[in-house]
Amino acid sequence: MRVIETEIAAVKRVVPKRFGDERGWFSETYRADVLAEGGIDDVFIQDNQSFSAPQGTVRGLHFQRRPMAQAKLIRVLSGAILDVAVDLRRESPTYGRHVAVRLDAENGEQLYVPIGFGHGFCTLVPDTMVAYKVAGGIYSPEHDGGLLWNDPDLGIDWPVGEADAHLSAKDRIAPRLAELPPLF
Repeated sequence: MRVIETEIAAVKRVVPKRFGDERGWFSETYRADVLAEGGIDDVFIQDNQSFSAPQGTVRGLHFQRRPMAQAKLIRVLSGAILDVAVDLRRESPTYGRHVAVRLDAENGEQLYVPIGFGHGFCTLVPDTMVAYKVAGGIYSPEHDGGLLWNDPDLGIDWPVGEADAHLSAKDRIAPRLAELPPLF
């Protein structure tokens, strides 16, 4: 397993090794010691899983406010996504910038999104299943927040347009970055 910095150093790609033979393959998907060596020392307290039937499903951009803020380690169990992390740390030199990484079940790569980031993804194929570990706080509706997925100020090159995106009602009306108060 390797931990690789992205263009925003706090967000990291996690690349597990796969050991294959004629039966298939084996992979360690989580090793606390290896992740800690790569700068990820969170204590993960919750595992989540989502299934999205249609291609073009957008989930996010989500975050939780303190004291229930969350870090996430995301991987795809089946299908593929464009996974996006937006820096919401007001004092950060990368505030408002994002990292976008393709994750798929084929290669098993993961993305670590620390506290202080909005997170979301778009499914690239039908029947996509995503799993993620959560550190920090457990899900708390009163601390739940969102950022408009297609805010033009973010410059995210989503693989789906607004007319074709499958969104929740909450994600359709999330505020733009300029409307958010200081959060992190």
